[in-house]
Amino acid sequence: MRLDYWNCFENLKGKVITCIIGAEKESKEIVFKCETGEKYKMYHHQNCCEYVTVEDIIGDIKNLIGSPILMAEEVSEVDDKARESGTWTFYKLATAKGYVTIRWYGESNGSYSERVDFVRVG
Repeated sequence: MRLDYWNCFENLKGKVITCIIGAEKESKEIVFKCETGEKYKMYHHQNCCEYVTVEDIIGDIKNLIGSPILMAEEVSEVDDKARESGTWTFYKLATAKGYVTIRWYGESNGSYSERVDFVRVG
């Protein structure tokens, strides 16, 4: 098992989500509550000169509630068109009900992280 297992997005696979808080455009954090009582938070630890938020949610977020997560995948790519530095991070989730992609965008002056953090908080 990886040392960071509890803080790995793929850990949602197989879980049944009962509640999602903050999943909307321009959110700075999203909380997933699971049937087991576990809670996971997706957010960006803000420093000085960066800005990271949810840019878009593709699909119906309600499709993730009440059915086991069959896919939990994270994909990032650099935004070549950013003024200084930009990163797209896509979180792809699927259940038997449908697929959802949570698209985060981060930009900075190039000296700071644009990474989205995923941690177990309960």
